[in-house]
Amino acid sequence: MRFRGLVIFICLMLTMGAGLFAWQGRKAPRASLTIATWNLQWLVDGPTARAARIACRQAQHSVLPCDVARELSRDSADLARLASYVRKLDADVIAFQEVENAHIARRVFRGYRICINTGPGLQQVGFAFKPGLAKDCGQPLATLTAGGRGRAGRVLVIHQRGFDPVTLLTVHLKSGCARDPFDATSEACELLAAQSHALGQWITARAASNTPFIVLGDFNRGGLPQVDDPFWGPLDPTTFTAAAESLRYTNCSWGAPYREFIDHILVSRSLRSRLATPSFGQQTYRARDAARYLLSDHCPIKVYLNSVIDL
Repeated sequence: MRFRGLVIFICLMLTMGAGLFAWQGRKAPRASLTIATWNLQWLVDGPTARAARIACRQAQHSVLPCDVARELSRDSADLARLASYVRKLDADVIAFQEVENAHIARRVFRGYRICINTGPGLQQVGFAFKPGLAKDCGQPLATLTAGGRGRAGRVLVIHQRGFDPVTLLTVHLKSGCARDPFDATSEACELLAAQSHALGQWITARAASNTPFIVLGDFNRGGLPQVDDPFWGPLDPTTFTAAAESLRYTNCSWGAPYREFIDHILVSRSLRSRLATPSFGQQTYRARDAARYLLSDHCPIKVYLNSVIDL
């Protein structure tokens, strides 16, 4: 019994430290520009969450799915823990997805400027960036809505000493077709295919003009970029380097059922010479944080870029 208890204790200690070890396994390089992406899973304002819970309790129409309203209602402690992971990321720019508005974003991305889409729906995309990196808030990319059926992207141009202006695009593509073939009859696959072509057109235009770009966010599609893949082909993988090609996938917390990245960072060919070593990183969660707080079913990934000058 003593031996069994010791084994259980050791396993628990290893599990509790899993998030820390997963991040420290490869030492983060000293880079002059660090850019991350994080889907925050239905990060909505307090009044929205409360109204949704009341509506679900009374069997009325709710702006949130009732399972989300019941199980993902965050309090101040949850928001503070999310903010602590933002500090650990220590990124200059963080693309985010599934955030309702700038007010709730500021409670997590403390000290950052916020640039976020507005409009119908509660799952908006945007950027949190350090002051001085952007001259304006950027613009939505409406072509990704595919006629109003999907979510728009958001474009932000950043300026950092030692770099030409870098154009960032954050996306949250259609869910429900992560591995299915595009010739499936589902609406999800049809919409994701349309978004793939729209995103490919955006990438092709920047690659043709040799404009440095990074596309990052929740693509809701697994697998590595391949030119003969029906999703990746229209994006032309020869024009970028993807984080998924060099990162070993690790679940955000122990016991999660996912097997591969659906969050991606695509770095244009014109920025390849700036990639640090290692180029990409993934921030996982401490097991005790994942058990105690409402974090997200996604965790952040980020890219490290070096300047041409010594900052």
